[in-house]
Amino acid sequence: MSRKTVSHTAAPDAFKMLPAERKAAGWLASIYALRMFGMFMILPVFSLHATGMPGGDNLSLVGLAMGIYGLAQACMQIPLGWASDKLGRKPIIVGGLLLFAVGCWLGYVAETVEQLVWARALQGAGAISAALSALLADVTRDEVRSKGMAMIGASIGVTFALSLVFSPVLYKFFGLSGLFAMTGVLSILGIGVVIFLLPTPNLVDQEAKLKGSFADGWAVLTQPDLLRLNLGIFTLHLTQMSLFVVVPSLLLSGLELPLAEHWKVYLPVVLGSFVLMVPLMVWAEKKAKTKQVKLGSIGLMGAVLLGFVLFSNQGWVLVLLLLAYFVGFNLLEATLPSWVSRVAPLSHRGLALGVYNTSQALGLFAGGALGGLAFRHLGAQGVFEGALLLVVVWLLLAMGIKALPPRASAVVPVRTPADGSASPL
Repeated sequence: MSRKTVSHTAAPDAFKMLPAERKAAGWLASIYALRMFGMFMILPVFSLHATGMPGGDNLSLVGLAMGIYGLAQACMQIPLGWASDKLGRKPIIVGGLLLFAVGCWLGYVAETVEQLVWARALQGAGAISAALSALLADVTRDEVRSKGMAMIGASIGVTFALSLVFSPVLYKFFGLSGLFAMTGVLSILGIGVVIFLLPTPNLVDQEAKLKGSFADGWAVLTQPDLLRLNLGIFTLHLTQMSLFVVVPSLLLSGLELPLAEHWKVYLPVVLGSFVLMVPLMVWAEKKAKTKQVKLGSIGLMGAVLLGFVLFSNQGWVLVLLLLAYFVGFNLLEATLPSWVSRVAPLSHRGLALGVYNTSQALGLFAGGALGGLAFRHLGAQGVFEGALLLVVVWLLLAMGIKALPPRASAVVPVRTPADGSASPL
């Protein structure tokens, strides 16, 4: 088998994605989108439907059915990320999608809320985010990896906004069981993409990757910069979830916008934020200003939260604040996992991204729980002030992170499924 390679040197066009990189990132983004679209479609209607099922009068059980997905994700990200280091990315991704599909089938046939709890737990146990992120890191150069992460982030953001539009319509025609069935079909389609369309990394140092030492694994858990990055993604998603405990009611009162029409705010805000953040991300990569942009993004989120504290009842100001929030959020969402993949030992990249994604899932869980608690006892102002305090602490800790090292000169060939030959990345 012939193998073409490309050196990771800083050529004038080094910051442009090569065709093979764009193709790989595009297919990985499609897997995220297929899987997340099904998940997002269920969320807006889940609690309302569940309360009409046997066991639905137990609101704690309904809440458990909603939240256990994130808890299962948090439990499985690290072991499946580590397994992808040892067994390969694709087998773990396919296995996770199959487990997710089994959860969808159980949700399709579920007749009680308790059965929905098991269905959601199985869906969450198919935790493949770490393996997908590690595969993207395997098949992209350092110079363009944030762009690949941004493509995935964009697919998730657009999918979320579209699901808000289509979920009520599809639920009306097919019910919750139909949405579970659609989600399962989308995950099976994702398996086809993995097997037939995704490239297979064939790293030059594959043996070192498989023979990583215990010290490398321990470094993933204790390295100060990785701890800062994990704390960062935890805080980012904790504040996001707590924010969106409050924002829907503010849109309802401030703009007098019915819940069914909130997508009219979310869709343009999410799309506009990507338009604004991409030039900043490209500039940061070209000028080696990633740390400065990261700190600036955290500062921007802090300023937005301060704006919510001061102007939370002023109609269209909320929309502008949300736009600024998502610019900072999406910049961090794209650059943080890329940063983790560059700091972590190659032999334990999947494990490092597993810890990172576990921190993300725990942040989502904590944000929903603490945000709801704060909203109940302290009101919207208490939620915003608490989130602002956490972001300020995050910013202070993030200042100590080391700037990324110079781009390494490395060779990353991949084997395409079509002909088994290597394509340059």
